[in-house]
Amino acid sequence: MGSGYDGLKAEFVTSSANPETFPHDGLPEIAFLGRSNVGKSSLLNALTRRKGLAFTSNTPGRTQTINFYRIDDAFYFVDLPGYGYARVPLPVARQWKQLVEHYLQQRENLKLSCLILDTRRGWMDPDRDLRRWLEHHGRPYLVVATKTDKLNRSESDRGLRAIREEGVEPLPFSALTGRGAREIWLAISKTLH
Repeated sequence: MGSGYDGLKAEFVTSSANPETFPHDGLPEIAFLGRSNVGKSSLLNALTRRKGLAFTSNTPGRTQTINFYRIDDAFYFVDLPGYGYARVPLPVARQWKQLVEHYLQQRENLKLSCLILDTRRGWMDPDRDLRRWLEHHGRPYLVVATKTDKLNRSESDRGLRAIREEGVEPLPFSALTGRGAREIWLAISKTLH
């Protein structure tokens, strides 16, 4: 993959459903946000080169807490619950929304949000809402287009073009080949330095 992060130390720290149990060591944080089943866990695992670090599941909506992973004792990757999955009971969905909004709004250590889109589906209303919310609150973000390996070249180009049409340059990523990992790391390290 050549991300320059060989020998990276990555460890799961806590899974939190309550802001009081978020880590309080002041390390910078990179958040990962996206609809359920968009490939968030696969992206985290590929970036850290640790297959089982973030739990991948065929059941969308599995992550219901905010998961913190400490990277090289220097910063955190923060996995936020996926949104937009219909089978979640309404009170639970509301609870997630409050937790995620509290995190995004109040978290001073948050340096960058990675907004993850499935290249095959592009922008959907919840993604647009989240993007507007991030822009409104002045939160820097990066758009990552996942699952490019599930498309042939012309489908992938078409999917990426559709994402670009909304005024954003996505970073294409494939968990299978590692395509894009280096570029994502570069964007992250720019934010951290």
